[in-house]
Amino acid sequence: MSDTEKDKEMSFLGHLEELRWRLVKAVIAIIIVAIVIFIYRIEVVNTVFMSLKETSFPTYKFFCWLSQTSGLDDSLCAMQIQISTQSISPTGQFSTSMYMSFIGGFIVMFPYVFYQFWSFIKPALKDSEYKVAKGSIFWASLLFLLGVGFGYFIVSPLCVQFFGTFSVSENVTNDFTINSYLSLITTTTLFSGLFFELPMIIMILSKLGIVSAAYLRKYRKHALIIILIFSAIITPPDVISQVLVAIPVLFLYEIGIMVAKRIETKAKVNA
Repeated sequence: MSDTEKDKEMSFLGHLEELRWRLVKAVIAIIIVAIVIFIYRIEVVNTVFMSLKETSFPTYKFFCWLSQTSGLDDSLCAMQIQISTQSISPTGQFSTSMYMSFIGGFIVMFPYVFYQFWSFIKPALKDSEYKVAKGSIFWASLLFLLGVGFGYFIVSPLCVQFFGTFSVSENVTNDFTINSYLSLITTTTLFSGLFFELPMIIMILSKLGIVSAAYLRKYRKHALIIILIFSAIITPPDVISQVLVAIPVLFLYEIGIMVAKRIETKAKVNA
């Protein structure tokens, strides 16, 4: 092996050092945004989270308009959502603010975090593998942000409305802890963003020859069951919410099948 080739070959410790600095950069970026969110935590909580309790939230107004224009009267309109939040521990508000800030920092800086991950594995890729993953940063970031938007504007309002209006007795009020309320919204939003990465994962696996369009079609029913299970986990326990979440994910799965088919066709042409 020549000296040049030796220089290109990084030792195991060198790889660990490279990974460490990539992680440090990603964490620093998240912390910077988290600090900004923490400083403006009152504005963020009131604007992003507490607004979901109001029937004037855009999602509720849209479903109400849809209900009225489709002849369903006010059946889809959100009535008054009786939710109050409280902190029952001395550190409750502080720990919730920290949690919210770091999750928000990760969501905002996801493209940069993914870029650091991509920059670490890129030198180890072969030319064919590099072509497969080319454009990954853009598409992964776009899909993630679309999923976050879907989670915040569709899934989260459904969750807040369902749990805010559900009651076992008129003598029981919905007094949620601030931690559980914010966690409900951040969890559904974050998981929705991750679910939307499905076409990206299928594209990469297809180009690497791990899965095919025929394989995805064969196990479509199994995928449907898995999607419904995950939808049930992040949504309220009612069929309508689960279906509303499952439909776009299934649509993304079908897009993944079309992408895989196109990749196979292109590979046959170039062969």
